[in-house]
Amino acid sequence: MKKRILMLGTGGTIACRHTENGLAPAITPEELLGYIPDAARVCDIHTTQVCNVDSTNMTPVYWGMISRAIEKNYADYDGFVVCHGTDTLAYTAAALSYMIQNSHKPIVITGAQRPIDMENTDARMNLLDSFIYASDQDSRDVNIVFDGKVIVGTRAKKERAKSYNAFSSINFPYPAVIREQRVIRYIPPQEYRGQVQFYHDMDESIYVLKLTPGLDPDVLSFLFDRYKCIVIESFGVGGIPEYLVDKFYEIMKGCGAGGKLAIVATQVVKEGSDMMVYEVGKRVKQDFDLLETYDMTLEATITKAMWLMARTGLSYEELKAEFYKTVNRDILAYKSDR
Repeated sequence: MKKRILMLGTGGTIACRHTENGLAPAITPEELLGYIPDAARVCDIHTTQVCNVDSTNMTPVYWGMISRAIEKNYADYDGFVVCHGTDTLAYTAAALSYMIQNSHKPIVITGAQRPIDMENTDARMNLLDSFIYASDQDSRDVNIVFDGKVIVGTRAKKERAKSYNAFSSINFPYPAVIREQRVIRYIPPQEYRGQVQFYHDMDESIYVLKLTPGLDPDVLSFLFDRYKCIVIESFGVGGIPEYLVDKFYEIMKGCGAGGKLAIVATQVVKEGSDMMVYEVGKRVKQDFDLLETYDMTLEATITKAMWLMARTGLSYEELKAEFYKTVNRDILAYKSDR
């Protein structure tokens, strides 16, 4: 018996048409299916339109709409395919990894670098591959299918603006690929004992501060006064420059008690952070109980913090423990004895 798959349209390049003002989402989910007739032989497909936006306009409000739509239909389908624009696709994949946990059913996110109605497009292959992966009996959880590759939802980053191989898997291998309409697995799927869990709320009070040489220390005070969480993209494996240390210490003294979060990440895309390597990071890490991203992507860090801050009633210690708990393979390098 063919699997029942629900395709959720959200807009994006895959569903765009040319207008006098440039590309704009206009193709319905039903029309998208008309371009890949082979999909009908793979699975039984139904469609719904959640929203219709350029992914540049994607926000946590839309993430909540997607998670609610999947929860509403979860019992009636064997899997889900979300059509999405590529610009914020990695953020949405990470966000849904936290908003829909322990899913025994596959939730596949895909898109395209060119609209599906163009002659030379990656959309038809990406969409068909997504249905093939969503229909496979061993598929589960949130993953991206793009350019023949499967990427765990928390591990993706868009690294190319125009090429068809737009996404890379960061600090984690591709668990599978789709070749000649077959799923070839390199990593066995995770086994879940508990029931699927849905969350719909995200706290948007977060700011990512990219350190630059000579950054004005007063920027730290300005941001911590206005946001609940600051993610600091530091240099190398992680460290706070000497010219920022005094101001950082002043702020951090009341950070945990005031319900604020400080998370240190790295500007380097691959191999992650380790603040204990250099003096500029070790001192800060030892003096303050801040969070560190280790091998997490920035997209996963941001969305996980949003998800955690929306969960009311958590103490700082509980929040910290949840941040370091692995969700959909998002953090593997953390060691509690560091």
